[in-house]
Amino acid sequence: MNLVALDNLVRIGQLKAEPRNVLEVNRLLAMAKTRLADAHLSHLSRDGRFISAYSAAHAAALSALRWHGYRSENRFTVFQCLAHTVGWAPAQWRVLDGAHQKRNLAEYEGYLEVEESTIQELSNLVTGLITDVQALIQGET
Repeated sequence: MNLVALDNLVRIGQLKAEPRNVLEVNRLLAMAKTRLADAHLSHLSRDGRFISAYSAAHAAALSALRWHGYRSENRFTVFQCLAHTVGWAPAQWRVLDGAHQKRNLAEYEGYLEVEESTIQELSNLVTGLITDVQALIQGET
């Protein structure tokens, strides 16, 4: 992992260094799993399932960031840091950035149009992210 890059983000105010809190990390990861399960509930609306999958992605990504001893108030930064926290390629975390943009349209402009395939792609990616974060935690405990 490239923690130097994360330290550089602290220097420019994009991240805050904060001691690891294992209970918080585990709570965030548990939340990610719950939200991902919600995203698979067929009786929920597509919008609700998308927001659940997005929330799962954010919780898992934040869990990885917190594991390394950092915090960010900016959701985009949390996703971008996946390159350094779990070694994700830009093509992977950029899908989450696209979901972030859709979520912002819904939250701030009341517009969300999402296809079933988008929810499935996001859910599959989040499943992989949760697996990668679990491996990170298990490998360093």
